[in-house]
Amino acid sequence: MFGATDMELVSVLMKDMESASVLRKDMELISARMEALDLGLDPKELFNSSMKVFEEFMDLFKDKGQAEVASIAQAELESFKSTILNIAVTGETGAGKSSFINALRGLTAEDDGAAPTGVTETTTKPTVYPFPNHANVRLWDLPGTGSPDFQPNTYLKQVNFKRYDFFVIIASERFKCNHTALAREIERMGKRFYFVRSKVDEDLRNEERDHPRTFSQESVLQRLRMDCRTHLQKVGISNPKIFLLSSCEFTKYDAPGLVKTLKDDLQELKRLAFLLSLPNLSAEIIEEKKAALKKWIWLISFTSAFVNVIPIAGFSVACDISILRGSMIAFYNYFGLDDGSLANLARQTGKPIAELKAVIISPGAKEINRDVVIKLLRKTSLSKLTAYVPVVGPILTPGISFLTTYFMLLSFLNEVAEDAERVQKTALKEDGKKLK
Repeated sequence: MFGATDMELVSVLMKDMESASVLRKDMELISARMEALDLGLDPKELFNSSMKVFEEFMDLFKDKGQAEVASIAQAELESFKSTILNIAVTGETGAGKSSFINALRGLTAEDDGAAPTGVTETTTKPTVYPFPNHANVRLWDLPGTGSPDFQPNTYLKQVNFKRYDFFVIIASERFKCNHTALAREIERMGKRFYFVRSKVDEDLRNEERDHPRTFSQESVLQRLRMDCRTHLQKVGISNPKIFLLSSCEFTKYDAPGLVKTLKDDLQELKRLAFLLSLPNLSAEIIEEKKAALKKWIWLISFTSAFVNVIPIAGFSVACDISILRGSMIAFYNYFGLDDGSLANLARQTGKPIAELKAVIISPGAKEINRDVVIKLLRKTSLSKLTAYVPVVGPILTPGISFLTTYFMLLSFLNEVAEDAERVQKTALKEDGKKLK
């Protein structure tokens, strides 16, 4: 039972959540207005348009003080930073669990931090494998389900069932009673699960070898999908989510659909964390990352302009440079432009890492220091707007700072997204190798 103090705490937390939700909704509308501003306008016109947005921005403070709203915004950012996503991967020995874990993280078996692969069972207890650029998103390799004494209810207790947000059940052949018994137990306990039929590249090669004249890839995939579905429905799984894939060719078959389904089934903060943790498997994922981060730029700019604000000498902008710098480095990493991600991509595609780095225009993560942030802020068109205001006082300064930091971050985000697209195209140029 809750005591009076507990109920008061719950009430405060609920109010904070409601405030954050309302603030997010209002600011997303204003964010859309800011994004629509034409930076190519005459500076005076741009200033007038920007100040109209700023007036809407200030309307958010009618019922709250700036400090209170800033506190809510900062808490929302911290909430994302502390968001943890745990994904369980299970199946029988040799089904390709470890290869799947590596492929989803953009790694091969020889890369640093990769899950060990092999034909013998290498997992005796749950083993965690964080995503390289987002350690709070974790894939867990669970012990195999193929032992004679396997019991789904005791198995889930042994692997700490409550820890995981959802389960991926992998089979390299037909799904067996161990898989379906485990799925039913997961469903009974209120968690989601997804069936993955692995190694379909091997099935396709075997089929083409045995039936070269009548071979049809689409027909084989359709038959595999129907066979899995029929078998699972026979044992009581009414509407199974089945995905056919190859960890060796992870951008093909149903892998893109699996990634999309996993992402879409998550709630907001965990959905964002999962998306940003993914390697750049396609141009669509790069674009999704950019669109998602655009919705958060206002929050970062807001916090920078209202929390731990420090004036910049000779500049009518006051902000927290450390927040901006940290966000820019995070953007760089989310788009796979850090040295570790580039080194892995170079190994996988056979491209020299220097060739990949040569197409990157934005400053590198190691180069992003206080001076670079200030230089980029000064380059922002909005930094020139104060020429049209006789005195930038305490009322306008937060607005100018907010708008300047927003457009600087927006410009930087667009640049790193374009860099990521160029890196991907360079990596996938015809050289006899493909991205795995």
